[in-house]
Amino acid sequence: MKSLIDQQGALARGLADIRAQFQVPSGFPASVSKWADRAAARRVGDRADWTGREFVTLDPATSTDLDQAFAIERAGNDLILHYAIADVGWFVTADDPLDLEAWQRGETIYLPDGKASLYPPRLCEDAASLLPNVDRPAVVFTVRIDPDGKSSLDGAVSAVVRSRAKLAYETVTSADVPDGFDEIARRIGQAEDARGAARVDAPEQEVTIDPAGGFTLAFRPQLQSEVSNAAMSLAANLAIADVLLAHRTGLFRVMPEPDERAVWRLRHSAKALGLTWPKNETLEQFNRSLDRANPKHAAFEAAVRRAGPRASYAPYQPDIVPWHAAMGATYAHATAPLRRLADRYVIEAAVRIANGEPVAGELNAIFVKLPSVMARAEDKAGQIDRSVLDLAEAVTLEGEEGSVFSAVVTDVDERGARIQLCDPAVAARVDGAELAPGDEISVKLAAVDVARRQVRFERTN
Repeated sequence: MKSLIDQQGALARGLADIRAQFQVPSGFPASVSKWADRAAARRVGDRADWTGREFVTLDPATSTDLDQAFAIERAGNDLILHYAIADVGWFVTADDPLDLEAWQRGETIYLPDGKASLYPPRLCEDAASLLPNVDRPAVVFTVRIDPDGKSSLDGAVSAVVRSRAKLAYETVTSADVPDGFDEIARRIGQAEDARGAARVDAPEQEVTIDPAGGFTLAFRPQLQSEVSNAAMSLAANLAIADVLLAHRTGLFRVMPEPDERAVWRLRHSAKALGLTWPKNETLEQFNRSLDRANPKHAAFEAAVRRAGPRASYAPYQPDIVPWHAAMGATYAHATAPLRRLADRYVIEAAVRIANGEPVAGELNAIFVKLPSVMARAEDKAGQIDRSVLDLAEAVTLEGEEGSVFSAVVTDVDERGARIQLCDPAVAARVDGAELAPGDEISVKLAAVDVARRQVRFERTN
């Protein structure tokens, strides 16, 4: 959820309650902020000068924590992506106040009314951010992408870069981006198709106000500019993962295949949303037929993200190939160090390998420690996201008590029946007696408690 219209203040109060419940930090300790000021004043040392390259960034219009800048060139039939990543390691050293605080936080937490950053704004939105028209320390990964969409790491260098423009998803045009930008996205998508990747980018969920003055829960599909931008990050992360695995080190993002029960539930969610999912199509095949601009399709993609198995982190282990089922590949996170703690260390390992240096035992020990730290951070962020969604659903349905809605049963367990309303796209539970997945039922909204972020439905048939 990013955009909110809250004329009655219910969402603002609810979000404040969520922040308090999950102890979301409102700022940084004075000692950490002071250290950030000191780090930001550090003079950039002896680095490769890449300021003559035509780098640009592409992010939401309001973003100021810019992790990535890119430049593209052609080399015969290959495309060369020069991907500059903010060099957080230049500003943060082991066990300094910034480092200790980041290990407590793990990742940036996003809420509709603001965020709790991994690093103080003096760094993540200023000195370390790849803002336009200023010199910034960065690690530049040179990634080669062949005509079939296979990416490989050609090199990595610590450099000084200068972005020429801060482009925005909402307004960017093809004339703004380097030649080859759309072609990289096409090639990466082609490679995903070839390996049967089932990657799903969940749409953002929004709460808007309708003409009658009530709240409406809706989905904002991804813009094509976001999808294309994500392809560059994916290309780099896949190439870096391959290098780490080949050198028997690193931290990987892993995810198991969805089980039959999850797919079964999703078939009923599709039915509830009025989507036709042919019996002979796999989940991956059906996903690829969806149109992100269609709100019902977007709602289904969000259901896939909720129902599927969770991704996690895993350090390199001998004789085990780390696998990410949704990517259909070995995969690592290395392109968002301003927002994820683990990326800083993956970047360090990749730079060492690319320059023929060994990955120290101390860094491998950190890879062993990181999965539990990142899992804790992701669990907290996930609980917050779920609470925000519950709040939005309650606010959206407030005043509709007594209304009857059509729904489809997506699952039945010891807690009752899980249902998906046909409209709005709300998931809930009712008494599951004599119900089976796939049943079409009518439910009445019995109660709404915005303060507790709860809605209660009763069966009417």
